[in-house]
Amino acid sequence: MSTVLTRGKPARAERPPADSDDEKKGDVSASSTSVNSDVPPLGEPIERRTSWFKRGKPYDPDAIATLPSVFDDPDTAEKYRPRPDWENTHRFDPLARWTWREENKLIRKIDFKIMVWACVMFMALELDRANIGQALTDNFLTDLNMTTNDYNLGNSVFRLSFLLAELPSQLVSKWVGPDRWIPAQMTMWSIVAVAQFWLSGRGSFLACRALLGMIQGGFIPDIILYLSYFYKHAELTIRLGFFWTAMSIADITSALLGFGLLRLRGVEGYAGWRWLFLVEGLMTLIVGILAFGLMPPGPCETANWFRGKKGWFTEREEVIMVNRVLREDPTKSGMHNREPITFKLLFQSLYDFDLWPLYILGLTFQIPAIPFAQYLALTLRGLGFDTFQTNLLLIPYTVGHIITMVAVAYLAEIFHNLTLLSVSAQVWILPFLIYLNAVDTSQVSRWVIFAVITVLLSYPNPHPIQVAWNSRNSNAVRSRTVSAAAYNMMVQTSAIISSNIYRKDDAPLYRRGNRQLLGICCMNLVIYALVKAYYVWRNKSRDKKWNAMTEEQRLDYLANTTDEGNKRLDFRFDH
Repeated sequence: MSTVLTRGKPARAERPPADSDDEKKGDVSASSTSVNSDVPPLGEPIERRTSWFKRGKPYDPDAIATLPSVFDDPDTAEKYRPRPDWENTHRFDPLARWTWREENKLIRKIDFKIMVWACVMFMALELDRANIGQALTDNFLTDLNMTTNDYNLGNSVFRLSFLLAELPSQLVSKWVGPDRWIPAQMTMWSIVAVAQFWLSGRGSFLACRALLGMIQGGFIPDIILYLSYFYKHAELTIRLGFFWTAMSIADITSALLGFGLLRLRGVEGYAGWRWLFLVEGLMTLIVGILAFGLMPPGPCETANWFRGKKGWFTEREEVIMVNRVLREDPTKSGMHNREPITFKLLFQSLYDFDLWPLYILGLTFQIPAIPFAQYLALTLRGLGFDTFQTNLLLIPYTVGHIITMVAVAYLAEIFHNLTLLSVSAQVWILPFLIYLNAVDTSQVSRWVIFAVITVLLSYPNPHPIQVAWNSRNSNAVRSRTVSAAAYNMMVQTSAIISSNIYRKDDAPLYRRGNRQLLGICCMNLVIYALVKAYYVWRNKSRDKKWNAMTEEQRLDYLANTTDEGNKRLDFRFDH
């Protein structure tokens, strides 16, 4: 949550909003250290390093880590106090204080208990939606009497079903709770994944792709909303980098499993790709069943028969978890974790034009790379590599993708510039697209083509940054719930567009398709610049209104405004 409040007091006219999260949350005057002598002292934010060559300042791990917030001034505290029916209200305590040692230890525990399992579940999702790539290397299309256009149609059907299920799934998850809905999703789609063992042709292939998309849709925004219950904004950005790393690890695992399982071709008279679908679907089923016991509803609801009667966290840890997150973003207590979103709230969230620039980015930013990823297996087979070489050659770009994606997510929080680090993906891809358009690839060594596509696909994917960016700029649980689904719907739409750029009549060099990808990449460079300009303009406009108000007018605004979420005058957009 980006605000211009300092310890509950409106910012002075001569002090514009800070750029960094640390400055926004913790830059306070010495005179506002405490409201009165009975209030415990507050801590100061840690100065993080801002480059690879500059270390952060040493800090005392036993110093107070409780940072200033709107709860430290009685004039504003009551305006942000959690609702009585919020599931964590009993742990809310504006006077709670804790040390950096306690906070860091708790974050590591949350990572182990919550984040690791979220990554495991994401890996299960990726196994069942991406193993079609390994199946292609085992004469999948030939066995089912299909063409590459049928394959494109299958991808489009899957993405369209996935897209259409995003918002309904998110609404169901908000109603019944992600701890119930996500395991149910996983169990259902694993059954469909297993059923692919018995595919008989184009019709059954398209039906299974549609069912998989319908059931898997919404999983990613559901998980992201769930993780936001436990982490602060900057922490979530970096962890989403690791979250999507889990997807890449699943791709590597799938390639290795494919290398072994596809060798089962002929066993019991079945093709290797059938065994691949069967075994990986059963693996997902096991993860889905375990998820019913390993996903607690929230920070203060971890005790049950499976997780232990005492739960995962002590009362002290629950107090720290709840208050550290609320002190950064009080809007996270705006809805119960099992509270449905009404049609009125849904419309208000979809109508939020300040998030549309991020939706546009979600629609276009991955298009220049997706066709290469979808067709890499077929490209390698066409270059003369056999089934097993192809599956192994799918691994290098995935490793590179992991490294660059985590690095760019980490750098985005170090330099506090989301747009600059996000656009780096387009800058990375651009020279390779120019090369593929300028060179006659039919006359180039197959190892050169492999190297060019591998390095292109190792681009620093800004998806984790943009998902967290969307969450930050929503600034309300209601908006965050809907916007996460809306953003991911745009991403799935981009995949549908991408699946239809490489066409059969353009094969095998896809010259027309590569020209289109180059044009879209150049367009993306312009779009990122426009998004940056838009949010800078919006913040300056609010600064002008806010700074024109007296302190009495600001306090009156805080007490009586009907503005919510990112429509509040004291909110500033991240960019």
